[in-house]
Order: sequence, then structure tokens, then C-alpha cells
Amino acid sequence: MPTEKALPLLDDKTIAWPKSGSGAGKELGAQIAPYVQTHIVEYEIAHDEAAFIRAVKDAIKQRRIIRTPITPDNLRQVFDRWVAMIGEELGVTAQSDYAVLFFADIMHDGTSEAMHQPAGARLLMTASGPTFLYDGQAYELASDRGYRNFWAIYHRPPQQKHRHYLLERRDSLLPVDEQKFKGAYYTPLHIVDKAYDQLRATLGENWQDRYLVWDMCAGVGNLEAKHSNLRNVFMSTLDKADVTIMKSNPAFSGAEIFQYDYLNDDVTDFGEIDYTLSNKLPIALRQAIADAKDGKKGAKPILVLINPPYAEAMNVDSKKESGGTAATAKKGVSNTRVSHSMADLGYAAREVFVQFLHRIMLELPASHLAMFSKLKYVNSPNFSRFRERWVADYLSGFVVPSRVFDTLKGDFPIGFLIWNLGKDAPSQAIDTFALNRAGEVIGEKAFYRELPRPALADWFVRPRSNKVPALPLNNALVPTDRTGDVRGRFWADGALGSMICKGNDFQNAANATALLSSGYCSAGAFFVTEDNLAQAAVVFTVRRVIKPSWLNDRDQFLQPALPLSDVFKSDCLVWMLFNYNNLSAGANDLLWDNRQWSLVNHFIPFTESEVGAKGRFESDFMVRYIADVAFSPEANAVLEEGRKLWARFHATSFPRKIRDEFKLGRPDAGWYQVRRSLEAYGDTELTEFEPFKSAYASLTAKLRPQIHEFGFLPE
Repeated sequence: MPTEKALPLLDDKTIAWPKSGSGAGKELGAQIAPYVQTHIVEYEIAHDEAAFIRAVKDAIKQRRIIRTPITPDNLRQVFDRWVAMIGEELGVTAQSDYAVLFFADIMHDGTSEAMHQPAGARLLMTASGPTFLYDGQAYELASDRGYRNFWAIYHRPPQQKHRHYLLERRDSLLPVDEQKFKGAYYTPLHIVDKAYDQLRATLGENWQDRYLVWDMCAGVGNLEAKHSNLRNVFMSTLDKADVTIMKSNPAFSGAEIFQYDYLNDDVTDFGEIDYTLSNKLPIALRQAIADAKDGKKGAKPILVLINPPYAEAMNVDSKKESGGTAATAKKGVSNTRVSHSMADLGYAAREVFVQFLHRIMLELPASHLAMFSKLKYVNSPNFSRFRERWVADYLSGFVVPSRVFDTLKGDFPIGFLIWNLGKDAPSQAIDTFALNRAGEVIGEKAFYRELPRPALADWFVRPRSNKVPALPLNNALVPTDRTGDVRGRFWADGALGSMICKGNDFQNAANATALLSSGYCSAGAFFVTEDNLAQAAVVFTVRRVIKPSWLNDRDQFLQPALPLSDVFKSDCLVWMLFNYNNLSAGANDLLWDNRQWSLVNHFIPFTESEVGAKGRFESDFMVRYIADVAFSPEANAVLEEGRKLWARFHATSFPRKIRDEFKLGRPDAGWYQVRRSLEAYGDTELTEFEPFKSAYASLTAKLRPQIHEFGFLPE
């Protein structure tokens, strides 16, 4: 469809366009279908590819492609792109000359000047291409490819109403050295670009003129590097050195820059705000805040634009990271004056970025907020009490991979979400665009404030412990090295082992889901019995069968929406029994608390004769449990290939090193011991695992879509 035909449809005020494509329904389709069917041209690529390409090329030649206008809101972004695509091809030596040449170019319609600029630069269009004249020098393009591509994207000259304002901004336009903007919480500038695009789409084309902006954790100014009206910008930061850097940067001329500790300055002992305590806040900002609170007519609305620190204070008395030092390093990181009034918020009060939100809600209750942050405050169960207060109206946003930010470790989403704090309208679902590391849209993603169904973690019964001593394990064959405040040291009635099941999201599931042959030494586990085994296998599979990614890292698991079939449950059982996180084992002589312990393996799905064991298994529970189960072809294939590996294990004479490492002193070795021993023996005698891996992959491929079909994950 030609763009000029689509614009009237987009401008039609009678059409209620949804915020995202997923929100479009039959009613919208019926409303726009007659118009679309009248003007759209369909090409079937298999037959019409050449005609499609020709039509697009003709539209470009005829200048029928609607190009992006240059406005005050995108001036900084357009300039940066102009430098990259055109300016660097001119051989300019003084970077300050880029702005002068840029304005000569954009104030030209390709034939003649639309506006003469005082600096005296000229653009001449010659037969050989554009030539820039400035300060007695002539500049020609080394290659005109970037020039042609740039002006295929943007429209020139700017509209008459914008020209004088754009010219006034010329002195602040210097090429951005991205390295100068790298700090502890560095926001890459191409992602800042996307944030400004989102703000323009959400708040309107002239948002930079209409809103006062306060970034109270500005660092060295990343988020303001693309702003085109810095007279409306206030930038504060904790570090005086960062203030010096920003004040020395011509890119921020016109902005109000000052040192301010937002989580401590001007906060009274009662958690109230009193600006006379420090007298650091500029009078103009103080007045703007007061006017906004009072709803004064003509007062400019305030936009808080921030990328706050993501630090969290742990309970250092009970948690150590690798080496025992990382947790200590964070001690006190969230002990601020703001946090003193957040005691009733529990876990959420540990998060520094939540402390920013807490003060912003108190101080700027009518403002808009645009923030880069983790998504815990949106959907984490630990933040439910905070969400009782966080009732702002969600407007729009996107998520990007955490690895876009150099200083962040792990794979999880970082959201740039825009909120209206002046309107109480808590959304059940937060719909966002998903961007890749390059800032390209790859899809849509919803995050849920409240789960549409109860959490999977509450789906099954967790048996209570009895008084029978159990060995608290840290891993398959390794007891904990602690004796005080240890979980899993007493059995439950009828327990076969335990399952580590910490948390209720992918973030925890990846590294905290495992089956053990005794108790687990820490929190987040439950005992597996005959009564809950089927549910345990389903939970294990749901948590592990979907591949974790940065985008699903915070997704919460749900209780099933539909009754589970017997085939699904038996598939899950087999998938669990042959997963590499099935750490069940049979072993003797494990030392803990000055005592020798043994592990009995209840999770062997074969008899001694089926695998050629040289001794009797102490438990035949699993063989009896599956005796009357009808397995699917995929599950049967896994069982058969697994049996072959178990038989090979029992037929192999392992050297003492392997026998000692994997505690191979009992016939009832578990899948962990079978697999790891054969792998370790590979240097001597190679075991062919591929048939098993192929069968297991087929079962995995069958189960993955069923996780969504049965409703274990939000749509």
C-alpha cells in the first residue's frame, strides 16, 4: 500500500488503534478492511518477486516514499546519523565544523537553499554531486552512497516553523564520543536513541519542548546526550567528578547540572522531603515541582528520565557469593535515608532503584516517569507489597537484553518503561516491544503484574519432615559442610528423595531444579514421595524443558489451565529420570556430622537383569511404579536407549579413580553416576551417546509446545 494512502487511515480519529499488534481484534479488522482492500496490492513472492522489487524501486525514484521529517525532537539523533553517513566522508579536520555543514545540508531542498545560515556555509549541487563550501574550503564526498541513503530516509528542508529553533541549537551539536559516556551504569547511545523514539511516540512530537526533564542519577549524561532542548533539562548525580565532566561537555550547554544525593539529601528522619536541609536543589526545579503538585495552570509537566543503579543489598549474614566477599561488598548499599521509611516493603526495600521510585512517588506524584531498570517491580512475587503502592498508569515501553549494558552479568531483560504517576490505573499486563542488542524489534513481550492463575510452586503438597535423620546434600554425592541451621536433615514419611525447586521463574529454574536421593541442605526444596511423584516430574519438566533466554528469564510458571493427560505425565516422568539434573544416586560411606551415611536410589526404571547388574538393587520402587504405565513411542525410545547406557555401565570395569570419584560401591548407581562415569571413561573406551541424545531430543521437542498448551506459562 502506498504510504500516502495509509496516512489518512492512521489519522482517522474514529479508529481506536491498540498499543500493540497483539491487541488488534476482529472489530478493528472489520473497521479497516474495506479501506485496506481498496488500496492494497498483494504480491506472492514465489511468483511476483521481480514485480514487487520493481514497484518499490519505482516508488523510490518517484519520491513516493514518505521520509522522516527533521524536528526539534529528533535533531540530535539526525545529526549523529548525518555525521556517520555523510560528515565522515567529507574529510573535515575540525569536528566543530560538522554542525555548520550539517545545517547547510538540511536547509537545502536539493535544488536551492531554503534558508541562509549566518555561519556562511554553502551547499552547491553540481553534476559530480554535492560540494560544501565553508571558511574558504571546499569539501566533497569521498563516496556519495551514504549521502543518497541518508536523504532517502529523511525529508529536507525542515518545516518552516522549526527552522529558526533548529539553527539556535547548532552550537550544542558536536559529534558524540561514545567512550566519554561510559560509566558504571552506561546506557549505550543506540539504545538511548530507541528510548527517545519511544518517548516521542508516547508523549508526542514536541515532548522535549513541553516537558521539564529531571535525571537524578545522570552519571555522565548518557540519557541526555540525545536531547534537543537542554534548557528544559535538570541533571543531578551523586558523584562530584561526574558533575565536572558534564559541565565541561558542550553537548550539555543550557542544562542545569548539579551534585545531589537523591536517596539521602533533603530526606528528614520521618521520610519527608525538606529542600532547606541541603539547599542544593535549583530554585527553578523546586518551583516547578511545587507548581506541578499544586496543579498550577500553565505549569510545565515533569518527566523523570533515569537509569538508576541496579544494586541490591543481600542478607550478608546468611549468604555468601563465590569467595565469600561479594556479599560483604554490597553490605549497606541500600542503607539510605529513603530506605528508613520503607521497612514495611520487605525485600523490595533492598533494591536501590525501588528506593528511587519510592521517593519519586512521594515527591513527584503527578509526573511522568521513563526508566531503564530490571522488571522485578513489575512482576516479581517478592515485590507484591510494593505493587500495592505502585499503581501508576503504564503507557508504553520496550525491553532489551541485559548484556547491552557492559557492566551487567547474566541474561535477563532490562525494561525502558514509561508511566504516568498522576493517574492510578494499575495494568494487569505490561505489553512491551522486545529489542535485540542492536536495538532492532524482534517481537512483543508481556509481563504480568499479577499472575493470571496461581503459581506452579503452590501446585503440589510439600510433605512435612518427621524425626528420622537424613543426609543433607549439597549435590548428588556431596553432603553440606555445615551442621548448624541446615535444611533437609530429617526425612518425611514415605520420602524417596528430594527435589530442589527454588523460586517460580526461569531465572531460578535454570540452576535450582534437581532431583536428589536425600534431603537438600538449603531452602527451596521439597521431599518427593509416591503420592507427589507425578506432580514432581511435571514440575521438574516444566521448569527445565523450555530453553531459558534473556527474554523469558523473569517469566513466572503457572498451575495448568487444563487437565493433564496421562501420556503427558508419563512423558514428564521419563524426561525427568534421564535429565542431567537427575542427581539421584546410590552410595556408601558419605561423611557428615561425624557419621557415615548411605544413599539408597529409588529412581532406577530397570530391573537388575535388564541392565546386567552384578548385585541386587536395594529398591525396586520405580520398576513397580511404572509397571502398568503405557508410555508414548518417544518415551519408550528414551527408556530403551537409556537402558543400553545403564547396561554398558554395569558391563564396564572402571578404574579406581572413577570408582572413588563417583562412589561406585553399590549396584544401585543412579543416572548421574552412570552418565558421568561413562563420560569420564571416554579417554579409555568411548561410549556412543548420540542415539540416546537423539531420542531424548525427540521427547524434548514433543514436550515443549505442550508446556504452553497446558497453560504452564503466560501467553
